[in-house]
Amino acid sequence: MTSSVRDEEAPPAPASGPQANTVVVPADEDPVAAAGSEVIGGPPGRRALLGVSWWIPARFLALVVIVVSVLGMAQKLPCYDAAWFQPGSPQYVHACYSDIPHLFSGRGFAAGLHPYVDRIPGTTGDLQFLEYPVLTGLFMQIAAWLTPGGGALQDQERWFWTINAGLLMACAVVAVVALSRTHRRRPWDALMFALAPTLLLNATVNWDLLAVALAAVALAWWSGSRPAWAGVFIGLATAAKLYPVLLLGPLLVLCWRAGRKRDLRALLGGAVGAWLLVNLPIMIANWQGWSTFYVFSKHRTEDYGSLWLILMQSRGVGLANLDTFIAVLMLLSCAGIAWLGLAAPRRPRVAQLAFLVVAAFVVFNKVYSPQYVLWLLPLAVLARPRWRDFLVWQACEVLYTLGIWSHLGFVTGPKQHGIGESWYHFAIVLHLLGTLYLVGMVVRDILLPDRDPVRWDGSDDPSGGVLDGAPDVFVLGAARRLREEESYAGFAPAGPEAWLDEPPAVVPAGAEPLVVDAAAVKPAGGDAAPVEPAAAEPPVKD
Repeated sequence: MTSSVRDEEAPPAPASGPQANTVVVPADEDPVAAAGSEVIGGPPGRRALLGVSWWIPARFLALVVIVVSVLGMAQKLPCYDAAWFQPGSPQYVHACYSDIPHLFSGRGFAAGLHPYVDRIPGTTGDLQFLEYPVLTGLFMQIAAWLTPGGGALQDQERWFWTINAGLLMACAVVAVVALSRTHRRRPWDALMFALAPTLLLNATVNWDLLAVALAAVALAWWSGSRPAWAGVFIGLATAAKLYPVLLLGPLLVLCWRAGRKRDLRALLGGAVGAWLLVNLPIMIANWQGWSTFYVFSKHRTEDYGSLWLILMQSRGVGLANLDTFIAVLMLLSCAGIAWLGLAAPRRPRVAQLAFLVVAAFVVFNKVYSPQYVLWLLPLAVLARPRWRDFLVWQACEVLYTLGIWSHLGFVTGPKQHGIGESWYHFAIVLHLLGTLYLVGMVVRDILLPDRDPVRWDGSDDPSGGVLDGAPDVFVLGAARRLREEESYAGFAPAGPEAWLDEPPAVVPAGAEPLVVDAAAVKPAGGDAAPVEPAAAEPPVKD
């Protein structure tokens, strides 16, 4: 069987569902994974299975993430040595830019100021306090406390970046282990996250991996049928970055479809409680400092990486009601995804709807920084675990990452090394098309569940937790029509397979049935003469 056929056609699923205590090896079903495994001697053997040796998937994946993270730190060496501290474009030319060292002094950590409470000297407008959510600010503050004081400011900034890089590497390890335990029968799918080139390039650009790790842990708790703990970690992730709150929408829709109201209440209660626990003290201490992140996000205009930047630069003027346009598009997208969740013939998997919602947010957002791709990484791994599609998407994102640094090098350096506006617009479009390609594959898997590789072995939703195998309670559209047909089929006298056949003719009481000889029927195109029907014999009287 060719790779293209194997990519598109699923083997028949076992009638009894997946076998217990078995692990799916991607090299056995994914042609790209099989080809890639030849680099290390072929598909994994018995020692790669769960519980057989010390090298269980979680430990192996953690090691791979550490190696990739160290390579990512090495990729930043030109900036670590000098480029971060040189004027102009060197940090962009070497594609090693990071916000972390610049914000050590730029947000008052070097001066010993505390985020959200102490005003940043020399700032006005919306940026008088730290413009990050509270849990990310705490993460930055801990790294600042661990940074050695004294010496040159540049040395302190290097230490600050190094400490943050180590902490973010720990976040990446947490994320990949959580992914390996979300799809317990498919732990090796998490290798896509561990080997993602965008993880290598963008892990230390900003602090997004903190929220990514917390969101991945939330998905692992949900897959273990612990909705309250899943809510707690969604709340914590939202306290570190705004996007994880979007995970609540798909879970709400799917719980509504399955009638899991009690689990939904536990999820929402945990999320709200954890978010308030982190945010409430800062809200009380200094409302203006706490709200800086939200005010800054609202007042932000078209920025790098977004569709809106292309429109603004092409027209020469920005949209007056940009926030309204984005809000309408997000509402329409979420409504469409909710309809898909309630009307699909088979209930979508949690990861599929979650990926679609976050992807819509990324596509329509006012800004797309290179590290935002990390938001989608765990969800893409769970939603569409096929190496071919994953690598197509990653290639687009890598080209975008290189494109933005090259463009910034062009506009900030005196020698204009890099690409101009037109090529940068092409890089943005490429990123959008790559994301939409993966969105299209996920939507196809939802509408045609036999194309979903996770369901090839008869599984329903391995990461669905309480939703896995649960019957539908509320459905719309095509799902409702199918349910009604199945309900009607149960009343068919000839069995469900014949319920749509023509019903037999009903003979009125007291009337004699008309018996027609089959030979009397003239076949189409034949010359046989019609035969008179035989007279019916009178009924026998007792």
